[in-house]
Amino acid sequence: MKRINNLIVVSDEHCGCQFGLCPPKGITLDGGGRYNPSDLQKKVWGMHDFFWDEWVPMVTKGEPYAICINGDPLDGRHHNSTTQVSHNLADQRHIGEEVLLPRTEGHITYMVRGTPAHSGEAGENEEILAETLNCTPDSIGNYARNELWVRIHGEGGCLVHLLHHIGTTGSTHYESSAVNKELVEEFNEAARWGEIPPDVCIRSHRHRHTKVELDTHRGYGISEVTPGWQLKTPFAYKIAGARMALPQFGGLLVRQGDEEFYTRSKVWSISRNKPEEI
Repeated sequence: MKRINNLIVVSDEHCGCQFGLCPPKGITLDGGGRYNPSDLQKKVWGMHDFFWDEWVPMVTKGEPYAICINGDPLDGRHHNSTTQVSHNLADQRHIGEEVLLPRTEGHITYMVRGTPAHSGEAGENEEILAETLNCTPDSIGNYARNELWVRIHGEGGCLVHLLHHIGTTGSTHYESSAVNKELVEEFNEAARWGEIPPDVCIRSHRHRHTKVELDTHRGYGISEVTPGWQLKTPFAYKIAGARMALPQFGGLLVRQGDEEFYTRSKVWSISRNKPEEI
């Protein structure tokens, strides 16, 4: 079997939110009405197209790649929010299908369950979407899983551990603290129980890209957090550490090269609003 050298990781599309990903042509809702995306959503969609059509082929060197959707592809019904395009979860799943299915067709694809507020308390919203996307099921048959362990390029290749959640901070001064801690805890837990530690651990949830490297016998270990695909919501303006931050969009590559493994990221932001002149 020809091994795959590349894993593309994306997360937090939040399809179904007025600030999440939506096709520029808009979508038809269950009742027959229409939702057309905002100008900013169309701008983010352009980044999304560039990511998949230009950046991914470049960094994978035109080789085959697998995909991991690392949680929160749908927005769900959460926190008494009114920013959803529709509270009908079937509508949200249809948006998710239009966004993700063209990107996953023909590729080995995995889905990791995200935040229960978005994915459902049992991950049921993501489970249905993951089956539609033909995601690879876990050992008990779930199409959306709580975590993913994957070794790129088979035996001896890069071992990656993916989860959605990671701790956050109210200050960017400590943004890397939880990311570093996540990798050290991976090492400690593996040593405690005689398991092989991951070379790369990837988390999401924050919508902000951060990367930490630590020296190891394999060269280095990497702990990295994905950016997301959601514009700032009203909720973000209330959170310390998020309210002043510009939104980030993009994804990651994990690659097992001929001599070593490494990661690459593509991250965009959107300029802040122009100041009022008085």
